[in-house]
Amino acid sequence: MMMNSSPSSKSLIVIVGPTASGKTALAIKIARELKTEIVSADSRQFYREMSIGTAKPTGEELAQVKHHFINSHSINENFSVGDYEKQCLELLAELFKKYDNVVLVGGSGLYIKAICEGFDELPKALPGVREKLNQLLTENGIAFLQEQLKLADPAYYAQVDLNNPQRLIRALEVFESTGKQFSAFRKAEPNARPFSTKKIGIDLPRQMLYDRINLRIDQMLQDGLLEEVIALIPYRHLNALNTVGYSELFDYFDGNTDLETSISLIKQNTRRFAKRQMTWFRKDKDVVWYNNNDLNLTSILQSGLYPGFKKQ
Repeated sequence: MMMNSSPSSKSLIVIVGPTASGKTALAIKIARELKTEIVSADSRQFYREMSIGTAKPTGEELAQVKHHFINSHSINENFSVGDYEKQCLELLAELFKKYDNVVLVGGSGLYIKAICEGFDELPKALPGVREKLNQLLTENGIAFLQEQLKLADPAYYAQVDLNNPQRLIRALEVFESTGKQFSAFRKAEPNARPFSTKKIGIDLPRQMLYDRINLRIDQMLQDGLLEEVIALIPYRHLNALNTVGYSELFDYFDGNTDLETSISLIKQNTRRFAKRQMTWFRKDKDVVWYNNNDLNLTSILQSGLYPGFKKQ
C-alpha cells in the first residue's frame, strides 16, 4: 500500500465509503482499540443545526470516543474546505502530540483530499460572475447548473455532489473567470504532511447499500426530520441547507410536491450521491477496500498492509 512519503511514525487512519456503509461504527471500533480520537470529514455534520438529516453519530456513539468537527460550526458561518483544512491540520498537530494514530472518517472526498494532500489554490473569480450564476440558479434551477458543468468540465461533473449548488457555482465560476476547467487546478503532487496516511474503504453490494439508505431515511423521518426541516425554513437560503434531505422537504413545505414524492426523491438522490462518492474514492489507489461482511477489526489492524498500527 502506498503511503504519504513523510518519515513520521504518526499515522492518520482514513475511513472512507458511501453514506450508510458503516463508516462511523468502524471508526469507533478502531479508535477504541487504539485508544485515540476521531476527526470527522463529513461536510454536513459540522453544523449544529442539522442533526437528523445529516445522520450524525448518536449521543451513545459520541460518548464512546471523542469526536471532532461534529457540531463544531453554525450554518450561519461561512466555513469552506480551505477553512476546514487549516483548522483540521492545527487540530491534528495537537492530537499527534498525544497519539501515534488518529482516525479521520467521512464521505466528503474533497475534505479528505484537503487533509491528506492539500487543498488546491484556486484563482479569484472575476467581478459579477458569482452573482450571475446565482441568478441563473434562481431563474432556471439546479438542473441548469448541472448541465452547464457537464458541458464545461465533465471530469469534475463525475465527482462533485450535483445537489450542492455551492460546489457547482464555484466550479463554473472558475471556468467563467479563467476559461480553464476547475479540474485543471487540481494538484498533481500532494503537499507533504507530517504524518503518513492509511486508507480503509468500506464497500457493500449495491442492493445492500440501497436498502440501508432507504432504512436510514425511514428512521430519520421517525426521529423527527420533518420537524427539523420546519425549524430550518427561515435559513433555507444558506448554502449549508442546499443539500439532500433538506431541499426535497423544502419543496414539500412550499406545496410544490407531496410528502410521498419528497421522501422518494430523498432516497433517490441519496443513492445517486452514494454512487458519486464511490466514483471519487475508487480513483484513490491508496484505499484498501473491505466488503462490509469482512470488517473484522483484528484482521484489519493486524493486516500486513498496516504494519505501522500501534496500540497506545
